[in-house]
Amino acid sequence: MHGCVWLFLLVPCTWFLVPFLMVAYVFARSARVRAHRLFPPRAHRLHHDPQVTRLQKARALSAAAMTLVLLIAYGKPEDFGEVEEQYLMRLVVTPPLLLLSAPVVIAVVYHWAPPHARPCMWQRVRAAGKAALWYVGAVTAIPLILGVFALLDQEWLAVTLMVPLYWLLFFLAFATGPAVRSGFNSAEVHAALPALLTGVLVWEFAIISLAAGGAPPGPPLVSVLAFVGGPASVCAVAWWEVHRLQTRHGVRLRG
Repeated sequence: MHGCVWLFLLVPCTWFLVPFLMVAYVFARSARVRAHRLFPPRAHRLHHDPQVTRLQKARALSAAAMTLVLLIAYGKPEDFGEVEEQYLMRLVVTPPLLLLSAPVVIAVVYHWAPPHARPCMWQRVRAAGKAALWYVGAVTAIPLILGVFALLDQEWLAVTLMVPLYWLLFFLAFATGPAVRSGFNSAEVHAALPALLTGVLVWEFAIISLAAGGAPPGPPLVSVLAFVGGPASVCAVAWWEVHRLQTRHGVRLRG
């Protein structure tokens, strides 16, 4: 039976859900439009390079395979739970860590850039900064609204506050992925910034993982190689990407 027919048959039985779904759709669409206007989904790379993409996927698959081999060979039962916890931790930590790291890397690239290119870069930095402020504002506003919501005694005021709360939640759901992939639109500032940010973030994550969960399982030599090899391989791919940007697309990293 066609989906529209099912919808027609189910509406009389679920009439109380229809207004909620319609309002949720309007909110989701409005938040999605704003999120993708600030953080376009395909803005993480100015120059698409299929060879770089294939190498990145191969490195990610090999890293996952090596992690599984180390866990099977040397890991304890609790190590599997720690891997899952570290993955969830990265999902939570990535946006704030990126917001802290991106200005430093952008400042270094801006200092390296030729003097004639800096005014244009500065305009793009301002645009990226405004988009990042939107994201920070949304993240900050949610706990504030929840705090006010908990203090209110009147139900109609609480319902009124849920309108911006739901919109902000939809906005973050649609904005977080593109914002993280693009380094908060850092590619618009300089084409090499996503690769450079990746190289910085991978070492920061390695240090955080070492502090939170300890060294990878295995003998000392294997543990050290596993700790250094992952970030080093990511940096190697990132620098190869920067090299291809310089040789194939004329991107200048230093003046």
